[in-house]
Amino acid sequence: MGMMSLSSVMVLLMILLVQVSSTQYKVGDLDSWGIPTDAKVYSKWPKSHSFKIGDSLLFLYPPSEDSMIQVTASNFKSCNTKDPILYMNDGNSLFNLTQNGTFYFTSGHSGHCQKYQKLIVSVGPYSAEADALSPSSSSADADAPSYQNAFGSIPLSQKSSSSSPLFSTVVASLACAVVVGALM
Repeated sequence: MGMMSLSSVMVLLMILLVQVSSTQYKVGDLDSWGIPTDAKVYSKWPKSHSFKIGDSLLFLYPPSEDSMIQVTASNFKSCNTKDPILYMNDGNSLFNLTQNGTFYFTSGHSGHCQKYQKLIVSVGPYSAEADALSPSSSSADADAPSYQNAFGSIPLSQKSSSSSPLFSTVVASLACAVVVGALM
């Protein structure tokens, strides 16, 4: 019985540590998801971050003026918004990164994608495909599929990146106390 409870505690500890180390990114580090004034804003932004499983992307926009859709690589390249994998239009859209892969996003509003309101995010190993599809490039095979993903609830905080070191330390300390208690 002692081993069973220890393994359960270890699983709980691993789950807590994954959740504690996740980060919520406000897309583009901008006030809102919208048509950029610089065509390379959304192609530069993901290169300055290292996304991992458990992180999330927050798309903020006026719901009456915009939306966010997840699309396939080929639809991303051609700005085809007709058959999205995922459609969100609440103005406060949170997309959880639950697996490795390359994810393609654009606005669901007509003409916005052509004006470079589109984003590629790679989770896990570096993706040359993501670089090839950015607005600064013109050649690449864009037929690789995107991955459908579950999305989360509307967040309470709207910070650009939220991962409190103090909170992480408190949770890790509590988890260690639980493990020590289980061992006794």
